[in-house]
Amino acid sequence: MSDGEQGIKMVMAIIRPDKLSDVKTALAEVGAPSLTVTNVSGRGSQPAKKGQWRGEEYTVDLHQKVKIECVVADIPADDVVDAIADAAQTGEKGDGKIFVLPVESAVQVRTGKEGETAV
Repeated sequence: MSDGEQGIKMVMAIIRPDKLSDVKTALAEVGAPSLTVTNVSGRGSQPAKKGQWRGEEYTVDLHQKVKIECVVADIPADDVVDAIADAAQTGEKGDGKIFVLPVESAVQVRTGKEGETAV
């Protein structure tokens, strides 16, 4: 890989569901409009919540989040990370995490293109 080439990267982010619209807009603005979104639940440093239902107390320690996966080859993964981080941040616990992973290969199903041209 020559200088300036990053190969194929997957940027995976776990964020608050109410920040999804802002993140989609930010990704489009940096030239990365293609993404996969999954509703997930999990826990990190965000504290558990206590509640009551029919007089019984219960604890919710898994919080509803959204997982975004964005695979890029022609734009820097750092730009995608910055866009997500800026759009998803509230400054409170539970804002989420972002991970960058190398992608070994990619194939576009419709055309059969492989590698960076498939992304």
